[in-house]
Amino acid sequence: MSVIVTSLLIIGVAVYLLAIVTDEFFIESLQQIANRWRLPHDVAGASLMAMGSSAPELGIALLAVFRHGGQHSDVGMGTIVGSAMFNILVITGISAMVRPADTNLKSGLRDILMYVTSIAALLFVFRDGSITLTEASILMGLYVIYLVILFAWSRKNPHTEEDFHIADEIEMDEAISGSLFARFNGGVAAFLGLFAGDPRRSFLRAFFISILMIAGLSWLLVDYAIIFAQAVNIPPVLVALTILAAGTSAPDLIASVIVAKQGRGTMAISNAVGSNIFDVLVGLGLPWMLVIGMRQLGWIGGSSTVLVSTEGLWLSVILLLGSVFVLLLFLWTRKQLSRLEGSILISFYVAYVLWACMQSPTAKANHSVKANHNIKTKIEARRRKGENQKIKTPPSRVKVVARKTKSTPNRKTTPKPRK
Repeated sequence: MSVIVTSLLIIGVAVYLLAIVTDEFFIESLQQIANRWRLPHDVAGASLMAMGSSAPELGIALLAVFRHGGQHSDVGMGTIVGSAMFNILVITGISAMVRPADTNLKSGLRDILMYVTSIAALLFVFRDGSITLTEASILMGLYVIYLVILFAWSRKNPHTEEDFHIADEIEMDEAISGSLFARFNGGVAAFLGLFAGDPRRSFLRAFFISILMIAGLSWLLVDYAIIFAQAVNIPPVLVALTILAAGTSAPDLIASVIVAKQGRGTMAISNAVGSNIFDVLVGLGLPWMLVIGMRQLGWIGGSSTVLVSTEGLWLSVILLLGSVFVLLLFLWTRKQLSRLEGSILISFYVAYVLWACMQSPTAKANHSVKANHNIKTKIEARRRKGENQKIKTPPSRVKVVARKTKSTPNRKTTPKPRK
């Protein structure tokens, strides 16, 4: 029991620190780049903001491939799939519930089409259960193409609105609230700032230091997710699909809610979909490319390919495509994401988590044990009532036995006379 509590506590603290580091330092340093390049809100949300908020997923995927010989690489895959579901259903849903989002259908279609393309590419590289260096390079190449499309889009649609300041909005909200939790967050951020520096003045220092912090915290998350899974006897991938996925998506949720409050629903949706594109293409492609390249150079041991499990692949693809189809349907019908539609998206995610928990081997084993117990109980009750057909003697034989039993006591045997 102590192992379960300790591992859950460490996972919670690591997720909390990840949110602080990513939001206060990593995203802020990328925000300075976006403001200097004068990027439109939807382009910045789908590229730099998505990169920053998806850094935890990338860190977990990288360490899952290299740690323990890559035998728990499905933790990185599970985190990315679960995070993709969380981004599309929960982040966009909560953003719409905070404030109904007036969206740009063109930019939404741009990101959703690229997301569908990335899922198709993922299905292609998973087809034979092994990943080669060429296939990993295809995923990375697709993301480069996506960035080119985004920058070309920004030239055709020049930046006309004021610079967005997510960190300023966070500080403003905290100053207004003045809550104990807000003060605690400020104290933690100030302590971490001793190492990372001021992200507005020295954003390069903050950028690289925050990457190191994210890597260390991701290391803790991977190890203790495996420890927790072994303690409660569930697959590590289930922990990744639920706890790690929701925890590492906290920066996306915070950033999207803030821009939704500012009335920038397009940026919130672009951030959610752009994060998914980054997770699939870079979050999986980059770790595979690094580990295969290092194996081919002889720096680490292992084959020149990465073996992946194709079990449940089609189901994962259907879930990912289904979630984005529901979002596209809402955007297409009214070009606005209302509070009711946001609540529907969140209810879909709750159903997904419940379904994922029911698919675990432990849940199935418990269900099987319970079913066997019920069957035994019914059989025992029937046997007591004499209704169990398997142990009941056939009727014809019962009559014969009864007839013999009745005639046996009345039968008199007389000795044969002697001659």
